[in-house]
Amino acid sequence: MKFRTPGFCDHRTIVGRTVLLLLAGLVVSHLISIAIYSDERRTALLTVGGHQVSERIAAAYLNIDQANSQQRESSILSLWEPMFSITWTAESVLADGSQGGWRAQMVRTTIADFLSDVDSEKIRVNYGHLGQFRPGMTPGTGMAPGDPVIAMQEHMGRMMGEGSGHMRKRFDSFSRKWHGDSVLSVSIQLTDGSWFNVATPGTRLRSAWGSRVFGPIIVTTIIVLFLTFWAVRRSAKPLALFAQAAERLGRDVNAPPMPEDGPREVVSASRAFNEMQRRIQSFIKDRTHMLAAISHDLRTPITRLRLRAELIDDAEQQKKMLTDLDQMEQMIAATLAFARDEATDEVSVRFDLAAMLQSLADDISDTNGKAAYDGPDKLEWTGRPGALKRAFQNLADNAIKYGKRVDIALQRVDKGFVVMFTDDGPGIPDDEYQKVFEPFYRVDPSRNRDTGGVGLGLAVTRSVIRAHGGEISFSRVNDRFTVTVKVL
Repeated sequence: MKFRTPGFCDHRTIVGRTVLLLLAGLVVSHLISIAIYSDERRTALLTVGGHQVSERIAAAYLNIDQANSQQRESSILSLWEPMFSITWTAESVLADGSQGGWRAQMVRTTIADFLSDVDSEKIRVNYGHLGQFRPGMTPGTGMAPGDPVIAMQEHMGRMMGEGSGHMRKRFDSFSRKWHGDSVLSVSIQLTDGSWFNVATPGTRLRSAWGSRVFGPIIVTTIIVLFLTFWAVRRSAKPLALFAQAAERLGRDVNAPPMPEDGPREVVSASRAFNEMQRRIQSFIKDRTHMLAAISHDLRTPITRLRLRAELIDDAEQQKKMLTDLDQMEQMIAATLAFARDEATDEVSVRFDLAAMLQSLADDISDTNGKAAYDGPDKLEWTGRPGALKRAFQNLADNAIKYGKRVDIALQRVDKGFVVMFTDDGPGIPDDEYQKVFEPFYRVDPSRNRDTGGVGLGLAVTRSVIRAHGGEISFSRVNDRFTVTVKVL
């Protein structure tokens, strides 16, 4: 089993979930902050813009009010701009008071502060869209009609002596500049009773999304995410080490203990894990020593029984008893061999698995058996070569014993390997695939000595293969029986 470094955005890992959760929190927090910032920015810009335009309107009013009738048209012409239209009408182009919310009221109050001598009732303000200024008032004598924008067009045409067609083009261009914008319209009564009218686009606001503040926000978010990923990954690393240690312990009970360093909680857990591993090792050693002691001690009463069997007069009963005693000695010898193997602390080393299997096939051929090897010339692997060789020897011996021939195949699979032992023998019945791994279980119920074995071979073999992280399986294809060892 291979443990990978947690992915940056893999929601199945602690690191991925923490980073994604933090990212979601940052996004929501930034969106709320941007919404608040955008509203406050809009209010501030509108307020500043309102004060500036109010001051300009007040200055233009004073200029027009102080001029006589002959000078007003030239003053209006000099002050007029495409984005600041000024007209002079007999009647106000706006209704009483102010309309357009707090912005209109703010402009009216600011103009009143600048023009302290003018009654606030004579100041009218409207704030809205361009198409909303159509009060439909009757134009005064010699003056332009009621809409301040239309009034600007016709009144300026008369003053400049231009035809209405040319002025219409100018007005169309002027309207396109204003299209879609809000319009501030102000009407103030002059001292002679006529009205001074101004129409100007409202404060133009750039979208808050185009603000330069977003660059630092994005950069800061990226830095925070990377720092969080590094910190969480570092904090979660002991969990991966625990998983690796548990996997290593499952393969090799004598694996080295975990390092006891890091935060206090990790050190405490590491000590508990190492203590558990030490107790498991002690338990296995005690069990193995007890099994070896029992098997050894059983040899003495078996020897006495053999001597007594020699004194039996009935030859047939004597032969049966000696046969049973021989089988008991074989079982004890196999048990002692198993106990010695378990007690041997073989160190895992790097070795050539392909060379081991080739040598196994050659040894069988040299002893008048039939064996063939198919696989790579070299395959390095880290494990306990002595234990693996005994396990593979057991499988090959079984194939030769029952099938007279064995074909050994080796394949590399990802980070592991697959070894197959194929023979022409009867194999194992499908319903006994799991039973054959039980200690002292034999497929042959007669337990004939000619077939050999006491039923420990496959149990020991599977124990060795599992200690290396593998498994054994059986299959039959075209009357050929295959034992497959797969280590991944």
